[in-house]
Parts: sequence; C-alpha cells; structure tokens
Amino acid sequence: MDIFSFNPETILSFILTLMRVSIIVFALPFFGAGVIPSTVKASLCIVLALSLWPKLSFPGALLPGGLFQLSLMMAGEFILAIVFNVIINFLFAAVQTGGYLIGFSMGFSMVNAIDPLTGAQDVVTAYFLSQVATITFLSLNGHYFLLGALADSFALVPPGGLILNPSLGADMLKFSGQIFLLALKIAAPILFPMLLVDLALALAGREAPQMNIFTFGFPLKILIGFLFLTMIFTMMSRYVGDYILELAPMYRSIMKAPG
Repeated sequence: MDIFSFNPETILSFILTLMRVSIIVFALPFFGAGVIPSTVKASLCIVLALSLWPKLSFPGALLPGGLFQLSLMMAGEFILAIVFNVIINFLFAAVQTGGYLIGFSMGFSMVNAIDPLTGAQDVVTAYFLSQVATITFLSLNGHYFLLGALADSFALVPPGGLILNPSLGADMLKFSGQIFLLALKIAAPILFPMLLVDLALALAGREAPQMNIFTFGFPLKILIGFLFLTMIFTMMSRYVGDYILELAPMYRSIMKAPG
C-alpha cells in the first residue's frame, strides 16, 4: 500500500476526530490533570484518536474552509468539553462541599491543606474526602464511562454542533442542584452528632459556668467527628456509584439538546 496516496478527505476526517478527542480529553479531570505532562496527554489524544477513527469518525467534508466557520466549530467543541468537565466535577464539588461542612462542624475550618492537583488550599476534611471520592471513582471504572460518553458524542453531536441554548442551560441548572443535595447527604451523618455534642456542651456550660468547656470540648468534637467520619465511606462509595450510573443518561440528555 502506498502510504502517500491518502485521500485528502480521509486526512480531514482524522483531523476532525483528533480535534474532538483532544479538546475533551484535555478538559476531563483525570486524563487532562495538570500534573500530567503535556507530551503524555498529547500522546494519549493521538492514541485515542487512532483507536476511534476507524469506527467513529466525522466525514472530512464537514471541516469548513472559512476561518469564521472554523472558529464557530472550535467554539462549539470547547463548549462540549466544558460541559463534559462541569458534569463530572459536580460530583467532586458536592464531596468537597460536604467536607467543608464537616470540617466547620469539627473545628477544622482554619486547618488547610494544599491540593497538589489544583494548588488551592482546602479544608483538611474536604481534601481528604475529595481524594477518597477520586479513588472510589477510579475503582468503580468511572473513567470508562467518560470514554464511553466521548464515543457517544460522535453519534450525537456533529463537529461544533453543541452551542449555548435554553435547553442546555436548563439541564445544567438541574444537574447542579445535585451538588447541595449530595453534600448534605454526605455531611448529615456527622453534622447531627456534632449538633448533639454542641448542645451537650452548651447545657454543661450553663450548669457549671466555672468549667472551661473549650478545654475538653474541642478534643471531644474531633474524636466524635473522626469516629463518625470512618462510618461514611461505604455510604459515600454508594453515592459515587449511583452518580457514575447516572453519567451516561446525563451526557446523552445534554448532547441531545437542540443545537
């Protein structure tokens, strides 16, 4: 076979496939993490594009010839990548929000740790639960669901086909509401015992004003908080698993929104 006799439309088809894969992969939290070298991410994009191209590809004729049309197509691809990133980050935002609530109730609001992935400072409990959620997500093969959604996008969304519209905004608002609901579900098993501890300390302080409540109240809240924190891992893994199962319907609902 003469390797120099490629049809130009075939090359353009591969370019469109590589563009879709590259933009989405660089936006996903695991494959496009900042700690991964750019050369590794670029190699991954090329390998994925070569793997998908024989079965899932766009006709080369869809690549526009004008600069303005090409810019619109790139804008649509970036919007699709942002949607992919935002939906998966809803889960980790909910876990971190629950960690913030837990840390505040335990008295850890002033104790921060630096997240190596983002470089931002997080409350210790929020950072810890975020790492547990990440490990759980990967253990339950959540990254395969992301790759499956990437493959579905070739059939559901043409190049640059996903643009801003009222239906897309309504779906994103509906999905974002799960952040606060899931955060409360994660934090509730600890917030309720902390509330009882605060109530008991308040009653003890009222009955014995000469007693220094803060001397043993702060260690007591930490002890009880860590005790109940060990009990939420199974529950949180179930929530993460349920969210993973909802990823495919979420992405299909978004990608079927009229462009």
